[in-house]
Amino acid sequence: QVPLVESGGGLVQAGGSLRLSCAASGRTYNYRGMGWFRQVPGKEREFVAAISWSGDNTDYAESAKGRFTISRDNAKNMVYLQMTSLNPEDTAVYYCAAHRDIGVLRIAREYNYWGRGALVTVSS
Repeated sequence: QVPLVESGGGLVQAGGSLRLSCAASGRTYNYRGMGWFRQVPGKEREFVAAISWSGDNTDYAESAKGRFTISRDNAKNMVYLQMTSLNPEDTAVYYCAAHRDIGVLRIAREYNYWGRGALVTVSS
């Protein structure tokens, strides 16, 4: 069973918006800090945004600041990434990830659980 499942990806025009969702299942008590990463073919997976267990602390990559918002609903075991002002450089597979620490983390290898990804394509 895949512990994290992303949804909400798709094709959008430049300047548009999308909201990605991540549904957690299984041992959700292990999914404390959460994050979003993205990857394009031939490049390393890169950090996009992270949120602490309480939701009080968030962190964003420079490219995401002011455009993307990460949030979570612990009662529903859901994490979201609201993306606005999208541009073609945002085209990537977006991954939801979780780790056991309560804080925010930027390093992919520090995350313990991963989803399979959702493709976001931004057309010019």
